[in-house]
Amino acid sequence: DLYEQHESVRARFAEADEVLGFPLSALCFEGPAGRLAQTNVTQPAVFVHSVAANELLAAVGLQPVAVAGHSLGEYSALVAAGVLSFAEALTLVGTRGRLMLEAGSEWPGTMGAVIGLDDDHVMALCQQVADVGIVVAANFNAPGQVVVSGERAAVARVSELATQAGARRVVELAVSGAFHSPLMASAAVEMEALLEAVPFARPRVPVLTNVSAEPVEDPEKLRLHLIHQITGPVRWSATVQRLSAMGINHAFEVGAGAVLRGLVRRTVPKLAVTLAGTVEEIAAAKGAE
Repeated sequence: DLYEQHESVRARFAEADEVLGFPLSALCFEGPAGRLAQTNVTQPAVFVHSVAANELLAAVGLQPVAVAGHSLGEYSALVAAGVLSFAEALTLVGTRGRLMLEAGSEWPGTMGAVIGLDDDHVMALCQQVADVGIVVAANFNAPGQVVVSGERAAVARVSELATQAGARRVVELAVSGAFHSPLMASAAVEMEALLEAVPFARPRVPVLTNVSAEPVEDPEKLRLHLIHQITGPVRWSATVQRLSAMGINHAFEVGAGAVLRGLVRRTVPKLAVTLAGTVEEIAAAKGAE
C-alpha cells in the first residue's frame, strides 16, 4: 500500500530496478513467489521497503537519535544514519544476497531457533557437537531465544540435545543457507573487497552494530563490523538492552512485520515499539512519538 499511495516509494523501487539490473518492483508485486523468496531477491526487497518507509517517517518530522538493524536491517540503519547512500547500500545488499545464496549452495546448511534455553546453554551445546559438524549460536534474539546455524547434521544434533535439556521447542527456519556462521566465509571474503571500495560517512546518529551491540560512530569500525556480521552473531538482545541503557524508551520498527517488536518486549518490556511499515502505521506514527 505504500507503493500505491506514495510517489516517493514508487521512485525508490524504480531506482532499485535500475541499480540491481532486474525488475525488483515486478517481483515484489507480481511474483512469482518462489523467486521473491530467494534471498538474493528477498534482501533487496526488504531493504528498499524499510528505507522508503523511513523516508516517509522523516517527511513527517520523525528523526532517530540512534539506529540499529537486525542482520540485513543494519544496512537500512546505515542509510538512515547517513553513512551510506541508498544506491550504495542497495548495491551492497544485492551482492550480499547473491553471495549468501551461492555460499548456501556451496556449503549447505540450515538454521534453527531454540526456545527456552539461555544463551550460555545453547553455546555449550554447539561446542558439544563440534565432532558432528559446524554449528554456532548465530542470533541472540531475546532472552530464551537463540538461533543456531551450521551444517544440517550438527544443527539437528543441537536440536535433539536442546529438546532433551528442556527447551520448549526448536524450530527449523526456512532459509537457503547457514547465515551468520563460518559457512558464509566465502561470501564474507568477497563482501570485504566490495565494502572496502565504498565510502562510509560519519553517522549523524550512533549506530548500534550487530557484532558489538554498542553505539559506533567511527566509519571504519562500521565498515569492519559489516564484514564481520556475515559470519558472526547478531547480538540483538544485547543491542536492545544497550538502547534502553542509553535512555531510549521508544523505538520504531521500520519496515514489514512486527518480529522485532516481539523480541524487544521480551528483552526490555518498558521499551515501547511502534510499527511503521504500512500507510496506516506511518500515518499513526506521528502521534506515537
